[in-house]
Amino acid sequence: MSRVAVRDASLYPLARRLGLPMLGEGEAELTLARQEDRLVLVGDPGRYGDPLAVEFVTGRAAHRRRFGGGRGQLVARACGLAKGVTPSVVDATAGLGRDAFVLASLGAEVLMVERVAAIVALLEDGLARALADPETREVAARMGLVQGDAGRELAALVASRAVAPEVIHLDPMFPHRDKSALVKKEMRLFRTLAGDDPDAPRLLEAALDVATHRVVVKRPRKAPPLEGPAPRHVIEDKTSRYDLYVHRRLGA
Repeated sequence: MSRVAVRDASLYPLARRLGLPMLGEGEAELTLARQEDRLVLVGDPGRYGDPLAVEFVTGRAAHRRRFGGGRGQLVARACGLAKGVTPSVVDATAGLGRDAFVLASLGAEVLMVERVAAIVALLEDGLARALADPETREVAARMGLVQGDAGRELAALVASRAVAPEVIHLDPMFPHRDKSALVKKEMRLFRTLAGDDPDAPRLLEAALDVATHRVVVKRPRKAPPLEGPAPRHVIEDKTSRYDLYVHRRLGA
């Protein structure tokens, strides 16, 4: 059984381009459909909650853009955004694009890399809507997207977009510990598509080969670092931690 299929006939070109089956070509646990003006992933509400979409214009993304704390945010500090320093970033585990959007809203050029076709479709849709909105179009214009497996082909993916990333951001999948039932269901849906990241050490190795200045890895605060070289620095808050692997100082 396919994990995800496309429901709407109008999305057939998208399904062909991303290699997703149409509903009816076999059963699927999740379906990709258009609801109102958004592309969404839909599953059993009891298990997965509300339909999942990438949203940069409203909701949490809008609140964080306006009130999130600017360059004082943990992800911004980890990626080296400081006064007079705005590095180029590759988010090699893009997911729903939330960290990439924060970095782009602070002025960084960000290339998102995502391996799961259905999530790529959601990201494309979210970016298109953000580009059409006057409040977010400038931010979205700083965000690029490419589909591929960063653990296996990061150097080629970056080269294909003529990007020389100063910073590579990694957020390998780990069990979500938020107590909110809604978040748990959202992460359950995401994990159904993306699975775990057993190749995270290989992803770190690839990132270290490609980044010109630093690699930053997001982890639960008490989780061990990824297998491989020890991080040079660590910054953390109450729930999350960033391990920093530094080649050279940004802005030098």
